[in-house]
Amino acid sequence: MINFFKNLNPLNILWLILILFALRAGYLLSAPGKAIPLLTGPLISIWFPAGYGVISPFFNILLAAIIVLAQALLLNRLVNHFNLIGKPSFLPALMYITVSGLFTQFLIVSPPLICNFLVIWMLFKVLSFYKSKEARSTAFDLGMIVAIGTLIYLPFIFLFLVICIGLVIFKSFDWREWLAGILGFITIFFFLAVYYFLTSDLSQFVVMWQPLAAKLPQAVNINYYDYLVLIPVAVILMLCFFKLQQNFYKSYIQVRKSFQLLMIMLLIVALTFYIKAAFQLPHFLLCAVPASVFFSYYFLYAKRKWFYEVLFGLLLIMIVYFQFNTF
Repeated sequence: MINFFKNLNPLNILWLILILFALRAGYLLSAPGKAIPLLTGPLISIWFPAGYGVISPFFNILLAAIIVLAQALLLNRLVNHFNLIGKPSFLPALMYITVSGLFTQFLIVSPPLICNFLVIWMLFKVLSFYKSKEARSTAFDLGMIVAIGTLIYLPFIFLFLVICIGLVIFKSFDWREWLAGILGFITIFFFLAVYYFLTSDLSQFVVMWQPLAAKLPQAVNINYYDYLVLIPVAVILMLCFFKLQQNFYKSYIQVRKSFQLLMIMLLIVALTFYIKAAFQLPHFLLCAVPASVFFSYYFLYAKRKWFYEVLFGLLLIMIVYFQFNTF
């Protein structure tokens, strides 16, 4: 299967759609009966102060699948545009569809899923730092993107660090570029504060920041059987890092710096799950974008066909199996 996606053949989009719905078939058959709310967050409360509608699980999963397909194609364009893995292919799209289907909590519309559009948009702009003479306007746009993402999903605020790290990795120091990013972020929240002030509800603006003071959880209650699917994921990531180490100095400078940025982004997202009061697995959907690029790199350069095909097939089987079985 992997070899089909190593080429940039438009017909592979049909295979992507087939795999996308195959990885969601189990949850569609066993989905809960009650309707599921679409989104929560400060931005939603402004648009719909009296609450907002819910949709049936079937349409929620269908909408999430359409969103994932759109994001997969955008990510594929990003990777090919910046030549991150060295060859145009559909592997990034395939890997994103796979990673975004790991858990049933990933299969419905959620704030982190919506924010992945912003993550991909951010990467387009940050990776463009490398060849740009000045990045003030781009940094300002990036600050606004992070602010919008924060309104949708509060932990997204930590991706402001990606802007800073991108400036460090790709550009020589220019305080005006750093200031532009900060001003872009502040601009969105300035207008939000004005809105709350005019509606005499400024206290709500203060309350929305309180989760940032949350302490690291002392314990996380999870069913470890549900996370056995992460075993092949961990194996693929380790093999990818080993392959990256082998080829690191053979790659272009831009590619090396891009993978450094993706690694840092992956760590930032993984370490900021505690902002919400309860452990929420959908938070880790924000890891899907950088993880998919790493997966793509490994499968493109892996030598033993029988091994990587079996490994990927095992991952797909485990994803579907755990949708039908809850321990």
